[in-house]
Amino acid sequence: MSNEIARKNKIKFLLLALVMLSPVIASYFFHVLEIRPEGTVNYGELLEVKPLKGQALNIENNTIFRARDMHGKWSLITIDSGQCNEYCQKKLYQMRQVRLVQNTEKDRIERIWLIDDHYVPDQDIKNEYEGTVLLSAKDSELLNEFPAALSQHDHIYVVDPMGNLMMRFPKDADPSKISKDVKHLLKLSHFEH
Repeated sequence: MSNEIARKNKIKFLLLALVMLSPVIASYFFHVLEIRPEGTVNYGELLEVKPLKGQALNIENNTIFRARDMHGKWSLITIDSGQCNEYCQKKLYQMRQVRLVQNTEKDRIERIWLIDDHYVPDQDIKNEYEGTVLLSAKDSELLNEFPAALSQHDHIYVVDPMGNLMMRFPKDADPSKISKDVKHLLKLSHFEH
């Protein structure tokens, strides 16, 4: 009789473990085979989630900025020259607007500009995009962490509150679609806490 009870308990335990592990197994299956369930397609390209490493110099206060300084907030990141051409300014504008349209959630988003050369942005650009963290990252290991289809200058990247690079948006991205993805990420991350 006790062997029968032990066998039933073992079966219940295995079924319970299978139910608890099924979301992990399913997400691994979808990730490895790159299958996306219908209705869950996002605009940004999901990247291999990995923690950022390296450091850069904060231009505004001349302090060392480490990747761990991004923890606690979602970060929108652009990489470009300090000379900041028209497309660079377009990305900075989009990042600002995407943050603003999140309304009460906007304070959960940080905007970061990794400057990949020795140029310091003009004061007019600094004023226009006030609130954007300006980092001098020339020759930094941090720059090597951002994969690009063609050029890092093409993308706006997303880093999660744990400091993991996880998404990038295409060149000439549609700001309303970026905003929709960011809103979805903010909503999902509320459920985790």
